[in-house]
Amino acid sequence: MTMSSKSDKTPLRGKSRLFRKYYQLYLILIPAVIFFILFHYLPMFGLTLAFREFRFDRGMFFSPWVGFRYFERFFNHFNFWNLIRNTLVISFYKIVLFFPLPIIFALMLNEVRTKRVKSVIQTISYFPHFISWVIAFAILNQFLGSEGFINQLRIAMGMDRIRFMLDPNYFYPIMFLSFIWKNLGFSALIYISAIAGVDESLYEAAIVDGAGRFKRMWHITVPSILPTIAMLFILGLGSILHAGWDQIFLLRNPTNLHVSDILDTYIIQMGLRGGQFGYAMAVSLFQGVIGVVLIIITNIVAKKLSASELSLF
Repeated sequence: MTMSSKSDKTPLRGKSRLFRKYYQLYLILIPAVIFFILFHYLPMFGLTLAFREFRFDRGMFFSPWVGFRYFERFFNHFNFWNLIRNTLVISFYKIVLFFPLPIIFALMLNEVRTKRVKSVIQTISYFPHFISWVIAFAILNQFLGSEGFINQLRIAMGMDRIRFMLDPNYFYPIMFLSFIWKNLGFSALIYISAIAGVDESLYEAAIVDGAGRFKRMWHITVPSILPTIAMLFILGLGSILHAGWDQIFLLRNPTNLHVSDILDTYIIQMGLRGGQFGYAMAVSLFQGVIGVVLIIITNIVAKKLSASELSLF
């Protein structure tokens, strides 16, 4: 009994000793913990709206239960498969096709030896991320609108006007290219940080062995940041049904609804515009459950196909 009681108290003493030693670091964590509690965990109680018929006179917690009625309504909706298809197509552009671009950009930027040039390129590439999609959409209109710069140039050259923003055939290219312009530099930041942590002695040894810049990048840099790449890809798959409502909401119009109407815009339309809070919450819960399932499946696959450090759990 004495031996077991001592062994049980030892880990607690060790933890309390660590807390006293690094209490400043734990104090720094307090604002982040409070933020996640207030804005990520407490709002989870609102998920009950997916199973309730919300009534203003009874409030969120006392509205009558309706079970899975909203889910059945959504699954039987005439536009259900079109919403899923559009969401998956746009997510494919943003997650799969866009994913390697920040990695390539970070690798190329790492090869720039002049610090001033490197700093200028980084600043220029980061800047669009801090521009809201509203301003980005206004800039797009100045170039691609009916009276935009490109159409004015076409008219001056004797060619017909092209309504880029209204033609459904141009929706995906405009969406994808504008997404790249806005997010490429900032998305590469984490890869640049990971590359900065690579041991310089590995490059020195490779130079001694006669390896060129491309071989050093392919055999040292890429394997060193592979855990970061795998982790971000796994996390990215969790948002495969969240195609980004702000950009799509601004780009959508009555002429391209059949390719631009996605789950995010549908939720906004049903919830905020239609006042159907329970139904909108049910669709949002469906998105979240699919995302969690995909993260778990992808993580299991990552564990089996590669080293354990590539997994999240």
